[in-house]
Amino acid sequence: MDYNFNEIEQRWQKFWAENKTFKADNTSDKPKYYVLDMFPYPSGAGLHVGHPLGYIASDIMARYKRHKGFNVLHPMGYDSFGLPAEQYAIQTGQHPAITTKQNIARYREQLDKIGFSFDWDREVQTSDPNYYKWTQWIFIQIFNSWYNKTSNKAEHIDTLIEEFHKNGNSNVNAVCDEETISFTAEQWKHFDEQEKSDALMHYRIAYLGEAYVNWCPALGTVLANDEVKDGVSERGGHPVERKLMKQWSMRISAYAQRLLDGLDTLDWTESLKESQRYWIGRSEGTSLKFKVQSSKSEIEVFTTRPDTIFGVSFVTLAPEHELVEIITTPEQKAAVDEYVTKSKSRSERERQAEVTKVSGVFTGAYVEHPFTGKQIPIWIGDYVLAGYGTGAVMAVPGHDSRDYAFAKHFNLPIIEVVAGGDLSKESYDAKEGKLINSEFLNGLEVYDALKAAIAEIEKRGLGKGKTNYRLRDAVFGRQRYWGEPIPIYYKPARRIDGSEVEGGNGIPYALPENELPLVLPEVDKFLPTEDGEPPLARAASSWKKDGVYDYEHTTMPGWAGSSWYYLRYMDANNPNSFADKELMKYWESVDLYIGGSEHATGHLLYVRFWTKFLKDMGYLTIEEPMKKLINQGMIQGVSTPVSIVSYLYEDKLFKVVNSDNGFGININGTYELNILPDFVDFEDGKHILTKENFEMLKKIDNRFFDIQFISNDDLIRLSVKECNDEITKLPLKSCVEKMSKSKYNVVTPDSICEKFGADTLRLYEMFLGPLEQSKPWNTNGITGVSGFLKKLWRLFYQNNTLTISDAEPSKAELKSLHKTIKKITEDIERFSFNTSVSNFMICVNELTEQKCNKRAVLEPLLILISPYAPHIAEELWSRLGHTETIAFAKFPVCNESYLVEDSFTYPVSFNGKTKFNLELPATLSPADIEKEVMAMEEVKKHLNGATPKKIIIVPKKIVNIVV
Repeated sequence: MDYNFNEIEQRWQKFWAENKTFKADNTSDKPKYYVLDMFPYPSGAGLHVGHPLGYIASDIMARYKRHKGFNVLHPMGYDSFGLPAEQYAIQTGQHPAITTKQNIARYREQLDKIGFSFDWDREVQTSDPNYYKWTQWIFIQIFNSWYNKTSNKAEHIDTLIEEFHKNGNSNVNAVCDEETISFTAEQWKHFDEQEKSDALMHYRIAYLGEAYVNWCPALGTVLANDEVKDGVSERGGHPVERKLMKQWSMRISAYAQRLLDGLDTLDWTESLKESQRYWIGRSEGTSLKFKVQSSKSEIEVFTTRPDTIFGVSFVTLAPEHELVEIITTPEQKAAVDEYVTKSKSRSERERQAEVTKVSGVFTGAYVEHPFTGKQIPIWIGDYVLAGYGTGAVMAVPGHDSRDYAFAKHFNLPIIEVVAGGDLSKESYDAKEGKLINSEFLNGLEVYDALKAAIAEIEKRGLGKGKTNYRLRDAVFGRQRYWGEPIPIYYKPARRIDGSEVEGGNGIPYALPENELPLVLPEVDKFLPTEDGEPPLARAASSWKKDGVYDYEHTTMPGWAGSSWYYLRYMDANNPNSFADKELMKYWESVDLYIGGSEHATGHLLYVRFWTKFLKDMGYLTIEEPMKKLINQGMIQGVSTPVSIVSYLYEDKLFKVVNSDNGFGININGTYELNILPDFVDFEDGKHILTKENFEMLKKIDNRFFDIQFISNDDLIRLSVKECNDEITKLPLKSCVEKMSKSKYNVVTPDSICEKFGADTLRLYEMFLGPLEQSKPWNTNGITGVSGFLKKLWRLFYQNNTLTISDAEPSKAELKSLHKTIKKITEDIERFSFNTSVSNFMICVNELTEQKCNKRAVLEPLLILISPYAPHIAEELWSRLGHTETIAFAKFPVCNESYLVEDSFTYPVSFNGKTKFNLELPATLSPADIEKEVMAMEEVKKHLNGATPKKIIIVPKKIVNIVV
């Protein structure tokens, strides 16, 4: 019987679905194992072969742990809020919910075809109101909390209000805004509603305040740092600028030290932990104030090197610093304004990363040195970030590399204050050496000078020693439609006498929990309003709390729903709580989490933050969400040479792209019509558009074009009657790069499953290389894996007949089996899935040579391979007479006794040259080996009557006769 993988895989996928084979048990006596993938955003393009890489690895672990007797939770869902669906809605008018539903259906179809052992009863979708009800509920808990530094945890806001009522805020030890003013209990009691609300807002963990954000005017929304590349939006390539806006934010900075400390408890890669350590950026130093000359203003800096205070030769402000506009002189205003505008287009991440690019401009203003009184120029430079520290640095070019590059570029003074370096070549940044040119610090070692400088700064009232963190509070509000509504409404403020305060947006109140979920309203368009308000404001006239009060019009960011989804999987259908406490105690944290490293300083920080918060509030018993994390590498696509023809028409750049992988038209780099394979027929090697899609291409941006495609080996010509501009050809070379629809190098898992089978796809993706490494996709190599499965099938079937023997296996057969058991177990435990595939191949080759058909060997082999190739394993298992699924069969245990060698084949050498091999029992002593060797006729022949000078014997290695 032939190996019909299509029929087999469909049968077992249907069986697993109908029997809910992989449904996790919430009341099991087995040890638990929770394995989770970072859930995908369901894009319209569907999955390509790169996406399942991590899913296959996690599925192998899930299946393996079931075989090992664990109660496994292995769920899947969708991070289904996102900007792409909203952009599509803006272009087409189709509601994002419809697009998302269609995309999810496509993803589910693809995932099912690969044979994953997900518990689909626990599926979550972040855009489902039944899910985001609890995202909103968690937001309310965060809004109604403050961070008590004394207890080092979050507490309910009522405890803070009680303290205000009794003692004011003079004794409150909290994480709060720096501009928080002091007040007494008596003053608190006489505050009106607005004043009380404003006072509390300085302490709330979810708060409304001003923050610098990445604002994209074209998209009409704020973007996260990882959504901005090279000063433009990752989606669409639109310009992005830094802008100060009133936004909802979350005080993740309160958890900075706990987020740092927790990293030491995690089994994550050191590189990923180091990324978070750097992003959190703990540093110890002091604040220090510089007085601006001819002004009442002061510039406060934070420095970790107060010992170098006498080396300050200029002060640099971030372009966004609030003093820039105030202190800039008229002569410098034009240059400063131009520089500030330019800097707005670059994200903080870009500015931090570009250490070699030097830029800046002089403000025309000066500060006084706090110790010497000397005049020091004030510059602005985009290497200084408004969001880190105070947005200003005291520049010490002699002992800081970035300040040194800045000073060299602009010919500013470089003063040596720590001996030991050569400042003519580079800055001396080491924290060792004696202080020079530093008045009262002269002669001190750096360590002692640090303490002496801080003490003197505090003594003179110039600043105070402190610990600082690079981690900024997370901007939470987004000016989008397709996201969770923030469960806040606004009521007019009232004075003590009960009268309404005129003006303002009112006081924000959390929605009562019994009114959740606050569901997205219907709107006429998915764009911001004409006066720049977010899309939800389009429903403002009818979408009101109690028909009276305005709701918040911004929505939550994409990371909100993913910051707690691992908890919802534990109790996905609970209508009364985000998850049952007992179930959360049972499942605890994720044992294995697999996903991309690009989330290191985004999702992976936010999910840790929310977990710690929920623990503080008594909802969880765990401090960290994921015990072990593996970042899978990327399967890259091979981009073939393409022909690109571009032309300009009425200031719109059109490009037509043709390659082996795709054919499309791109307008201004943002609008794409991918017209292969759905829109293009092939006739005689030419690309012929269907009439319907020809009409679609003719009308673009309400302009009509006469478009023709003429194929010439490497060139496509585009004819436009209204335009006679010259057509240019831009050839590209083949390269290995990220697999992406836009690069025309996508390979879908559907096509591989159809041609070779899901088990082949699963094995091949693992076989490509170590899980953590990136590797190129090469379909040519898949035939070897496909052939291996056919060879496995032939161990069971000879001449279309199942030929299984119940006879005792030979020693060689048992050795092949148990050697493989040992290696596969070790491979899986260390996540070395690529070497497992090699070991399977070796085993099947050996058993084929041995003509093995023994049940005692082949049944354990099926269990071994079941996590990797579950369909063929299930099929052959059932054909061996088993009525239960193989999914829970006990994993084989290696018997080391079968691996002991009974004999050893010795190379017998004369004067170091091997003459023949001799097989002897492995247990013989050197004396017995010598006796056996010297009795051989072949040895006597080579000696020819001579007496050996020496016989060298190394047991289980060599025999060398020296003549």
